[in-house]
Amino acid sequence: MFDDDATPRRRLRVGQPITPEEFEELSDEQLERLVPKAYREYFPGKDFCADGHFYLHDGTAWSFYRGGFLDE
Repeated sequence: MFDDDATPRRRLRVGQPITPEEFEELSDEQLERLVPKAYREYFPGKDFCADGHFYLHDGTAWSFYRGGFLDE
């Protein structure tokens, strides 16, 4: 898999941390696939993720930069 500059991209998986640059490059659909299935329904879309994280119904926050919960 290559991007526009012919630089190989790493394969992203559920729960894998990403960089702020990767967060900006990925679409809402691509980001949603990085969230565990149990929490995907709470993903509000990239525009509503402050500092690369979003809140679940119970007040915990999922972070794309950590690949998990902020308080873990």
